[in-house]
Amino acid sequence: MSGEVDACRADVWLWRARFFKTRAMAAKFVEGRRVRLTRSGLEHRLDKAARPIKVGDQLVFALGGRLITIVVVAMGDRRGPAEEARALYSTLDAA
Repeated sequence: MSGEVDACRADVWLWRARFFKTRAMAAKFVEGRRVRLTRSGLEHRLDKAARPIKVGDQLVFALGGRLITIVVVAMGDRRGPAEEARALYSTLDAA
């Protein structure tokens, strides 16, 4: 149906990547300005759920008492199983 998409809404991507159980939870998190995005060397906080996420973007956010630093690798087409979700990003966590 869709080829390779170059961008995705922040809330949708975070939900597809299984950081949140619902898209509404992801949207509320983003709108709370709790996600930092770095693209082309420029960093800013996301303020709206509809802000685009692109392949190569670096995201930093605190979740469940952990600081999560990831690089977006793919957009994904759906919210699939955990293994599929993990393929959407690579982690930069020093663990």
